[in-house]
Amino acid sequence: MAAARWYHRDISQVVAEELLAQAGRDGSFLVRDSESVKGAYALCLLFQRHVYTYRILPDDEGLLSVQTIQGIQAKCFHTLPDLIGAYQHPNNGLVTPLLHPVHRPRPEEDSDGEGARGGGHTLPCPGAPPSSRTHIPQQLHQRLQEQVHSSPASDFMGFMAEYLTHHVHDLQALCHGHPQLRHLSTALATACRALHSEIDFTLAGLETLARVFDPPVSPRSPAREQGFPSCDPDLELLLNKISTVNHLLSSLEKKVLKSLQETVTRHNLALPSVAVDPLPAARPLAVQNFEVKVGKSQRAALTVDVESGTVTVTKRGSGSPEEVIPQDKILQLIKYQSVQSKVRLVCARENQKSLSRDFIFPNARKREAFCQLLQLMKIQHSNLDEPEIISVYVGTWNMGSTPPPRSLASWLTSRGLGRTQDETTACIPHDIYVIGTQENSLGDREWVEFLCASLKTLMAIDYRVVALQCLWSIKIVVLVKPEHQRRISHVHTSSVKTGIANTLGNKGAVGVSFLFNGTSFGFVNCHLASGSEKTHRRNQNYSDILHSLALGDKRLGGFDLTLRFTHLFWFGDLNYRLDMDVQDILSHIVKKEFQALLAVDQLNLEREKNKVFLRFSEGDISFPPTYRYERGTRDTYVWQKCKPTGMRINVPSWCDRILWKSHPETHVVCNSYGCTDDIVTSDHSPVFATFEVGVTSQFVPKEAPGSGPEALACIEWESIEVILKTTSRSKCYIEFHSYCLEEVQRSGENTFQNCDIPGFLKLGWSSKHLPVLNPILPDLEYLGDQHLLLSIKGVESCESYGECCLALRSAIGTAAQQFETFLFHRGEETGSVRGWMRVRVPRGRSGTRERLYEWISFEEEDAEPAAEPATRPKPPPQRLRSRPRSLPEPATGYTNPAYFIFEGVPNAWLPAPGEAPKKQAEGPAGGQRCRSPAGPRVPVPSEEEPWCGRPRCGPLSPSRGHPLSPPRAGHHKRPKSAVLTRDALGLGDCSLYAAAQPSQPQQVSPQCRGDRQEPPLRQTHHVLEPPPRPCREAPRPLGKRGALGALDPEAQPPPPADLQPARM
Repeated sequence: MAAARWYHRDISQVVAEELLAQAGRDGSFLVRDSESVKGAYALCLLFQRHVYTYRILPDDEGLLSVQTIQGIQAKCFHTLPDLIGAYQHPNNGLVTPLLHPVHRPRPEEDSDGEGARGGGHTLPCPGAPPSSRTHIPQQLHQRLQEQVHSSPASDFMGFMAEYLTHHVHDLQALCHGHPQLRHLSTALATACRALHSEIDFTLAGLETLARVFDPPVSPRSPAREQGFPSCDPDLELLLNKISTVNHLLSSLEKKVLKSLQETVTRHNLALPSVAVDPLPAARPLAVQNFEVKVGKSQRAALTVDVESGTVTVTKRGSGSPEEVIPQDKILQLIKYQSVQSKVRLVCARENQKSLSRDFIFPNARKREAFCQLLQLMKIQHSNLDEPEIISVYVGTWNMGSTPPPRSLASWLTSRGLGRTQDETTACIPHDIYVIGTQENSLGDREWVEFLCASLKTLMAIDYRVVALQCLWSIKIVVLVKPEHQRRISHVHTSSVKTGIANTLGNKGAVGVSFLFNGTSFGFVNCHLASGSEKTHRRNQNYSDILHSLALGDKRLGGFDLTLRFTHLFWFGDLNYRLDMDVQDILSHIVKKEFQALLAVDQLNLEREKNKVFLRFSEGDISFPPTYRYERGTRDTYVWQKCKPTGMRINVPSWCDRILWKSHPETHVVCNSYGCTDDIVTSDHSPVFATFEVGVTSQFVPKEAPGSGPEALACIEWESIEVILKTTSRSKCYIEFHSYCLEEVQRSGENTFQNCDIPGFLKLGWSSKHLPVLNPILPDLEYLGDQHLLLSIKGVESCESYGECCLALRSAIGTAAQQFETFLFHRGEETGSVRGWMRVRVPRGRSGTRERLYEWISFEEEDAEPAAEPATRPKPPPQRLRSRPRSLPEPATGYTNPAYFIFEGVPNAWLPAPGEAPKKQAEGPAGGQRCRSPAGPRVPVPSEEEPWCGRPRCGPLSPSRGHPLSPPRAGHHKRPKSAVLTRDALGLGDCSLYAAAQPSQPQQVSPQCRGDRQEPPLRQTHHVLEPPPRPCREAPRPLGKRGALGALDPEAQPPPPADLQPARM
C-alpha cells in the first residue's frame, strides 16, 4: 500500500489541497494519513475547483471502507489499492470517480537534493515497471556518498555501499510479503564482525568484576552459555552481547554498594560519621551605586540595597543622603521608550500624595540594571507564598565536537557582545537555566555535572536537574533553583530525527516541557540542515519537528505545537545563512552594519514569507554573526572549507538563534540577547538570552466551595466569523478547550457559508449556535489568567482546519469585546477568526490585585514639565498597566489581510503614491487583538514597530491568489494603539479602559503619513459586527470597575441582536 505514488503519507491538509490545485483536473485525487483517527486515511478529491475529503476507516477486522453520503452502502476492501481501484468507477457515492492520481514528488525533484518529507527511498508497487526501481540504488548511493567524506567509518560505509547495490533482493522479498530483510541482516553482521572481539574483551572484564561481588547471580555471556564460537558472527548474538554489557554496567554499581553494606553489617564495622556541609546560601547582593542626572544638569547618585529594600538618593557634593525611599513606598516605575536611558520613579508620600522623579542614566544598560534590581527588591520583600515572576535563561551553542573550556562564566552570565547584562546584575542567579547544545561530544552525565558545577561556582547555588534529553550529540538540559523543584510537574521529553531519511540523529531536535505551578513551558533545541542552498530543507526540518515532537498535555495533541504552551522557546543551530557575497558580508561586519546583513538573513526572509516560525518573536540582533570563526580566536572568519568534492563556501551567518512565542496577554520580556567573545573552542560562538516571565499559581478562592450559593461565571459569544484558506466546502464546527473548563465544548454547525472567492471559505456562527461556557471557578483573579484554545473542524472529516488561542482577560466585563487573531495548523497559517465575546463575572467575585510585574510601565517622552515650587507637590500621574514591548495595546480596527479579500482594503490604510510604506505596530503574542465598542480611544505615543516583527507593504493582488498574509505585502497603515489606564478609584482594581480626551479625535497621525493629511480611518461593518455606538457629545467619565473591563452597564451600548445567516 505504502508503495503507491498517490499515497502521500502524513502531509497536511493544506499541502494536499495545493497539490490538487496544481493538478487542476476534475477527478484528481490523492490519499494521506488522517489527522483525526490514528490508522485511518483521508481521500482528497478535486471537483469543480473544490476539494472534497472522505475518511477511509478500518473496521475491527482491518477492512477498509469509505465514509460517503448516506444511502450508499459502504464497501469493504482488504487493501488500499483495491479500494482506490474500485472507486475509479462511477456511482460509488463520491462526487466524481477517481480519475487522475496525483503522485508525490520524487526525492530528486527537491531543490535541495533531499526528499520533501525528509528523504527516504520510494517503494514501488509489485506491479510497477522495472524503470521505477532503477533510480532507487542510484539515489541511495548518492546520499551515502555525501556522508562518506564526513564519516571516519569508511570501511563500514563500504559494506553499506555493497548492500545498496544488491538491496533490490530485499525489495523483491518485501513486495512478495516477506519483510525479514535477510540481506540487510547479513550485511550488518559482516560489518559488525570486528565489534565482537571488542565486546568479548570488555564483557569478560565486567563479568570478572561482577563475580567478585555477586558470584551466584552474575549474568553470563550468551556466547559462552550457548557455545557459539566467536569467529561465527551473528547479528542476534551481537545484540545479546550488547544487552548483557548494558545490564552489567547499569547494575554493577548497585551490586558493589550492596556488597559493601553487607560487609559493614556482618563485621560490625563502625563507619566514621561524615559531617555533611550545608548547601552554601545564595550570595547576598552587594549594594549597587548608579550615577544619574536629575533635571537638566544636577548630578546625583542612586544607591540600591536589595537586602534592606531601600533606594537612596544622594546629590553630588552632598555627603548626607537627600532621601531614603523604602521599597513599599515605590508605587510605579516608568521606562521611557524614546529616551532609552531615562526612568521615572513614582513614590508615595505621607500626606497621601505621590511624587514622581525622573532620572537619566549614562546608558540604557545601566537603566535596565537599575530596573532589574528594583524588580528583584520587590520580589524579595513581597512575602508571597508563590512567585508571580521568574527569570529564565536560554543558551545555545554548537560545540564543534570539541570539549568546552574550563570556564563558561561569560556564557552563563550573559556577558559579551550584543544586548548583554550589566556587571551589576550579571551574577544575579536565574530561576531556570535551559542549555541547548549541538555537536556535543561529552557524555550525558559528564555534561550535566559540568554545568551544575559551573553554576555552583558562579552563583553559589546547587541547581537541580529537571530534565535531560539527548539525540546523538544534540542535548538539552533544564536546571532550576532548589526552592522551585516542588513547583515543577508534568515533565515531558521528546526527540525528532531529521537526518538522512529522517532516521539519523545527526540533525533533528530535542524538547522538554513542564508546568511551573499553573504556567506551561516548552523548550525546543534543534540542529537543522546545513549549507547555504538548503533553505527549503531547513524549512522542512522545522515542519517535521513541529509535527512530530510529542510535548505538552496529550489532550492538546491535536493542536499546533506552538499553541500548547503558555511560553514556547525555540533555539539551536538553525543554520540559516546570509544571501550575500562573502566579501560584502565581511565589509559590513567590520563597519558593524548589521541591519544590512539582517535584510538578507535567510531566517528573516523565510519568516516574512510565512514559511517558518509564524508569529514568533526574536530579540534585536546587535552582535556579529556567530558562525564560522577560526577556532582559537574571534578575530577571523574562516569562510572556505576544503572538501573532497571541492571548495565549499560557508559565509559568516547568524546560525545560532533564540526565538519564542507566548499566549496573548501574558508577560514575557527579553532582557538580553547576545553572544560571548571569549569562548573560542568551536567555530560557533555561544548565544544567550534572558527573559522575565510572569507565572501563575494554583488559585485558591477566598470563598470555600459550598459555603454559599454557587455563582457562575460565563463566557458568551455574540458571533464568530472564520476565513479559511481552503478549497473545501465542508460544514464546520468549533471545539473549545481550556484548563478552566471541565470538558471540551463544541458548537453547532456554521450558520452561513461563502466560497465566492477562489481558494477561500468564509464561515459564520450566530450566538444561537455557540455554547455558553461556564468556567470551573468564577473569580476574576483566576479568569484573568486563563486562555481558550479554539479548533475549527470539518463536520465530515473531523480534521482541524486551524487553531488559535484567545485570552479571557480582555473580554471580562458587561460589554461584548471584539477579537481577531490568526489560525494555525501544523506550522502553517490557514486562516483568521474574529468575533465578539464577553466574560461575565459575579459581583462578589470581581476582586483582584496588582501583579508584581505590573508596576513597571512604558511611556513615550513627554514635553519637559514646567518647574513647580518645591512646596507644591506634583499631582499623581496616571498609572499605566505594565505591558511588555512584545504586547502592545489592542488595536482600534481590523488589520488582518485575510478580511481584505472579502471586504476590500480601506483607503486610509494604503500608502500614498510614491510614498514608502510605513511599519506597523507589532501584534500581541499569539496575534490576538481585542477592543471594546464603548468610547473613543486615544493614540498611544509609542514608536512604530513592524507588525509581528515583519514589514508589510502594498495592497493585495488578486493575481497572487489572495494569500492570507502575503509575503512582503500589506504594509497597511493602522492607527496607533490606545492608552490603557488604571482606575484609581476601584478597590483592588486592575481594570483597563481607554483614556478619553474630547479634544483629540481618533485618526491617523499626520506626521506618520508624510505631508498628506488623511481622513479618519473608516472600518467597514459586516453583519456579524455590532456597530459602534455613535458619540456626538463629549465622552462621559468612565464608571467604576471592580473587574477587568467591568464597566457600568448604563455606560455600555446595548448588546447586538442575534445574527442572521448571510445569503449565498
